[in-house]
Amino acid sequence: MKLRNILTVLVISIAATACFDLDKEPEGVLSTNKPFRSTGEIQNYVNQFYESGLRFQDFSMGGGSGIAGSDTYSDNMASTAPVTRINGTLSMTNASSLSGYTYIRNVNFLLNNQDNCEKNSTFNQLIGEAYYFRAWYYYQMFKDYGPLAIVKEPLDPDLELMQVGQNSRTEVADFILSDLDKAISLMSEQNSSAGMRIHRDVARALKSEVALFEGTWEKYHKAEGDEFYDTSITDAKINSYIQAAADAAKAVMDRGVWSIYSTGNHNDDYRIIFQTTNLGSNPEILWYKRYDGDQVGNNVNRYLNRGGGGVGITSSLINDYLTIDGKPYAAADRKAAQTVFGNELLPTVRDPRLAQTIATPGQTLRPDNPHGYVIPPLIANGYHQTTSGFSMLKHTQIDWTGDLDAEYKGATPAIQFRYADVLLNYAEALAELDGAGNASLIIAALKPLRDRVGMPAMDFDREYDTDSDYPFRGLNKYIQAVRRERRVEQALEGRRFYDIMRWAAADELLVGWTPQGILFIGSNLPSQYGSDLAYDQASGNTIYLTGKPGDARRYILPIPPSALPNGYGFNVHRDYLLPFQERMVSLTGSNWKQNPGW
Repeated sequence: MKLRNILTVLVISIAATACFDLDKEPEGVLSTNKPFRSTGEIQNYVNQFYESGLRFQDFSMGGGSGIAGSDTYSDNMASTAPVTRINGTLSMTNASSLSGYTYIRNVNFLLNNQDNCEKNSTFNQLIGEAYYFRAWYYYQMFKDYGPLAIVKEPLDPDLELMQVGQNSRTEVADFILSDLDKAISLMSEQNSSAGMRIHRDVARALKSEVALFEGTWEKYHKAEGDEFYDTSITDAKINSYIQAAADAAKAVMDRGVWSIYSTGNHNDDYRIIFQTTNLGSNPEILWYKRYDGDQVGNNVNRYLNRGGGGVGITSSLINDYLTIDGKPYAAADRKAAQTVFGNELLPTVRDPRLAQTIATPGQTLRPDNPHGYVIPPLIANGYHQTTSGFSMLKHTQIDWTGDLDAEYKGATPAIQFRYADVLLNYAEALAELDGAGNASLIIAALKPLRDRVGMPAMDFDREYDTDSDYPFRGLNKYIQAVRRERRVEQALEGRRFYDIMRWAAADELLVGWTPQGILFIGSNLPSQYGSDLAYDQASGNTIYLTGKPGDARRYILPIPPSALPNGYGFNVHRDYLLPFQERMVSLTGSNWKQNPGW
């Protein structure tokens, strides 16, 4: 290994962990001549990855960031402007550096110098964590870029890395899964998330996610015949990924340690986990990042506790929740319920997860204003406005006693993996492998999610939606049902975009699609705002509506028509993957190939 690589990594990692006296080598810091001679040094070094190797919980004006805001990159949520990634308006100038390789380089430095330390259970746990984080960093890049270079040495990302040739999608996926297998073999079993460190079931959960991602990506892009799948892959290999997803999820389930959080309160148990600061004793949470609202806080509550956030939930998501008796929400039922704002959200009418995700009239959003949410804040100052009329309740700490309005003083937890994710991965994998043959197993796996909110168990025939307007009407009833359950259970958790990508479903869900919000004209809302709202003017509109003046039913358009005249412009021949920077291609000769369409 080149000396400059060692020294650079030493500087980066020491700065991220601790200061030290060059004349001493206390436990917990790196020695300059022979690093990682103690588990204390290794733990200090690994701790840096707990800052970058996870899903962050934050929120910025207009959304689009963090766990709570990233569904603006999908058909679940919309801000006031179209997201460039799904609108097809990215260009080569937007290409970013592959920053994940910097973190991978730091992990590789540890893995290449691990033999300096005595082996014991603590050592194994920490090295397992390192393998997990390397898999995580690769996976984050893999989802966006596809083929990458597999690097096991601490190479300089800006120089030596570019001389390493790309590996195929299949090779990269197998490498990620191999690292997760190593992590599983080395890390300990844990029975709760109280320690807030990763453990064997977290690695299994990620393995199920990665394997399901790649198996379905290859399956559906191959079916499309597009440019984004590994042309050498066989159906047997695709099925092996999906089977691996099922097996990894089943290994978590078979431990019998984790369960879906439920106290019997159908109308609150689902919501409460997304606002609870300390989830260490919650049996559903495999791993989470805790915020205290003081030393370590986020902006989620600040932006959401008045029903705004500069985002709005789309009617597309609202309409996908089943009725309380487990049937698709029919158009005729929607029209009747929409005439009075909030009626279509009621837990007596719809799946109770809907009213625990979207604010309903009378809902408390902050303790200093009980029952303060009456109508959507369609006009409000800055980040307190909702764009669609459907306001986010999920992730809002309705009884937070800390500072409600200061920046970075919220404590909404960043849940990394919960048991529900494992059950959903398992059910989807079974549906993809053989829905009819696995029907009873799918129903049993998802029953705890339904039981928590008092919904009937899954019935594939009762729930099958063949309406001409339903995007997934052409799927078989098993896959359609598990996809809907996934969308509802994981709504507004930042997962929908990559589901759409791996299902090759942008043509059904994004291309030409215009986000819509609540029914305005034709409902009781206009009289409640009086003359405060302006629309159908040459300029100065405060809201935009579908249709034209005089139409009996007009819905809110979160994005001005001038900004999205023809719906989203996602390019199915280009936008499933991001472009590499031109230097990655031009400076490496034939080592790197640009992604299709760029």
